[in-house]
Amino acid sequence: MTYQEVLEWIQGQLKFGIKPGLERMRWCLAALDNPQEKLVAVHVVGTNGKGSTVNNLQHILTQSGYEVGTFTSPYIMDFKERISLNGQMISEADLVLVANRVKPVAKRLIQETSFGQLTEFELITLIMFVYFGQVHPVDIAVIEAGLGGLYDSTNVFQAELVICPSIGLDHQAILGSTYQAIAKQKAGVIKGSEPVLIAISNPDARQVFVEQAAQLNSPLYEFSRDFNLQKAEQGFYFTADQVSIAGIDVVMPGKHQVSNAALAIMAACLLRKRFPKITVAAIKRGLAESYWQGRTELLAQNVMIDGAHNRESVLALIEVLKERYALKKIHILFAAIDTKPIAEMLDLLGDQGDLQVTTFSHPKAYPLDAYPAKYPKVAHFRDWLAKRHVNSNEDFYLVTGSLYFIAQVRQYWFNEEPTSVT
Repeated sequence: MTYQEVLEWIQGQLKFGIKPGLERMRWCLAALDNPQEKLVAVHVVGTNGKGSTVNNLQHILTQSGYEVGTFTSPYIMDFKERISLNGQMISEADLVLVANRVKPVAKRLIQETSFGQLTEFELITLIMFVYFGQVHPVDIAVIEAGLGGLYDSTNVFQAELVICPSIGLDHQAILGSTYQAIAKQKAGVIKGSEPVLIAISNPDARQVFVEQAAQLNSPLYEFSRDFNLQKAEQGFYFTADQVSIAGIDVVMPGKHQVSNAALAIMAACLLRKRFPKITVAAIKRGLAESYWQGRTELLAQNVMIDGAHNRESVLALIEVLKERYALKKIHILFAAIDTKPIAEMLDLLGDQGDLQVTTFSHPKAYPLDAYPAKYPKVAHFRDWLAKRHVNSNEDFYLVTGSLYFIAQVRQYWFNEEPTSVT
């Protein structure tokens, strides 16, 4: 297969939907000599903050001199971002090499079992394990779970650490309708004995992790109880048992990004026994350069994009607006997919400024005519961007909602400079 044929093959699996369960993954991995068993890896689960936490830890480990693989989703600018080495996406040549190795096994799965086709996410996960475990072995991988945890296709390896930045009400049709039910799915990745790091605010969800860790003899480390990261005169100050680090720079705004950074620092401290090159200096350097595309990202002085795609992430975004842009006249453009609590998200955002809605190119994008009549509708985000006042110090423009929507806005912004009003 060529690179384009690989992309078409992978994206063609979307039609097989979401099929929770591990039997297809385990069969294919066994046929490929179980590359996941060769990995030293951290597993990151949760609702919001997974990608930022992965990014923080990757930067720390890379600054420490280690070869670091990461697996994240969705991508923002390029499909290859999902599988990266030291923050650089997999090359086209390597993706083609691994895909050509995996495709015969995917065909055998259909011919030799009754498990059915691999889903898109299963296929990408399989490619990732073969790449990091066999084709380009890494010192450590940081792997973000997809949907849930217990039955997620990433849940086929013994993690060095498990990290959970948050639990929110998302994907309820699949994971359950309560915080407790969703937390049980996420905590299902804990195998036993590995340290578990959490920053979970909901008490019901937190209790699930506390009980699961205790039952499986996994030491639990909790943000604000066992470790902390607080604002100081210069930067932030991290404290944990026998550890203190001053002068830390957290470059991404918001309280949620402080806890995400704290989780990465604590993880780095725990990993030092196995990875002795991790130093205080490497931790500080790593976090100082740890930006994450599409999350409270400034495209211009008065233009921000943020993938606030559920209630909890909208609330976190609102905190940032109140903290940094309270004196601005805020203009908001929103678009989401049809599985989200759209009415509640719109109510929250509507109190923050001038709110308009749009739609975008995606099979699950919420239709423009389905939005409540009280919200002004924009046919295309390009039209909204074209009306912004570039040089205004009073106006602030925010594009938010689905990460798939944010990805399209970002791709347009950097590939075709928007027309602007001065």
